[in-house]
Amino acid sequence: MMTTVTYRIETPGSVEAMAEKIASDQSTGTFVELPGETPELKARVAARVVAIRELPDAEHPTWPEAAPGTRLKRADVDIAFPLEATGTDLAALMTIALGGVFSIRGMTGIRIVDMTLADAFRGAYPGPQFGVTGTRRLTSVETRPIIGTIVKPALGLRPHETAEMVGELISSGVDFIKDDEKLMSPAYSSLADRVKAIMPLILDHEQKTGKKVMYAFGISATDPDEMMRNHDLVLNAGGNCAVININSIGFGAMSFLRKRSGLVLHAHRNGWDMLTRHPGAGLDFKVWQQFWRLLGVDQFQINGIKVKYWEPDESFVASFEAVSTPLFDPADCPLPVAGSGQWGGQAPETYQRTGRTQDLMYLCGGGIVSHPDGPAAGVRAVQQAWVAAVNDIPLETYALDHPELAASLKKFGGKDA
Repeated sequence: MMTTVTYRIETPGSVEAMAEKIASDQSTGTFVELPGETPELKARVAARVVAIRELPDAEHPTWPEAAPGTRLKRADVDIAFPLEATGTDLAALMTIALGGVFSIRGMTGIRIVDMTLADAFRGAYPGPQFGVTGTRRLTSVETRPIIGTIVKPALGLRPHETAEMVGELISSGVDFIKDDEKLMSPAYSSLADRVKAIMPLILDHEQKTGKKVMYAFGISATDPDEMMRNHDLVLNAGGNCAVININSIGFGAMSFLRKRSGLVLHAHRNGWDMLTRHPGAGLDFKVWQQFWRLLGVDQFQINGIKVKYWEPDESFVASFEAVSTPLFDPADCPLPVAGSGQWGGQAPETYQRTGRTQDLMYLCGGGIVSHPDGPAAGVRAVQQAWVAAVNDIPLETYALDHPELAASLKKFGGKDA
């Protein structure tokens, strides 16, 4: 059994020679011949090049390691790693197949663009505990997008101020509310104090209406034991969701948490951009997300259409497809979460470009809490936008008798939105 990794190589030398060097350096070989690297050993554990697909030459080097005017050849190279070399340990896979290639001399760029896991990874990790189905069940939302928002300002609100905003939001019909990823447990708003202020509102609303708004508290911490104490604080108070800054806590802490968790784990991918922003280096989200899905995230933030950050729409669409494609089984798909500068105006294109599906969470921060008529009107405006999108009604038309959407279009989209 093999795990196959696809590398996009950029080099002034031979692509074939560079591919063989990667396969050798990242498995059994080094810079000189080794007496112990026997044919039998190589047959068992050495990586091997299985395909090379040429691409157009690069116009400019990703890294400034080539003289001006040098031809920069590019190709996608598939290299297979035997299971005997990597096992099913994700840290080993990251180290062997991904981590070391960026230090190899002779390339002006390399990007990891795809990975197909060996079948032995099936069942080796717990995967999502709740995922799409569990999130829909807990939010009582079945046939439309789950509409969520983020408490803003991200930092600075004290617990009673946060609770005032949450109270208005839950009465508006919102499905999901989360702490901003930057908020964990600062002195002015400790996690314990936030839970104490917010959960009674959530539970009281559930008693009155039968609907429990899902609130994701930020529980990330350097120490896994502290993170578990944070988890237990939320769970024991009747909460059902937590924000996890996955890049900050790492594989080991995520594995530790998932094995013990009773909460829906909402993954924020802050820090991913460091790994991917240059198109000629780093790795595609399609590769990186596989590790976290195996480890057990239930909801995965992937930005959205017309975001406030650098990421193009095509990247969001590719990320949506990646998290919505089973690794081994449909149950291993987390719920995709569209966010980053979202408001109702992006709903039609989001619906169209994700395959006219409603299996997603649509997460708006300022697009809800900065609505001119208040956060509750902001929630209703987004809900109205999605009704229009699903029914192929232009937003401007639907806004004629939906004042919340009309006000949202005027503030966030301009007169021509």
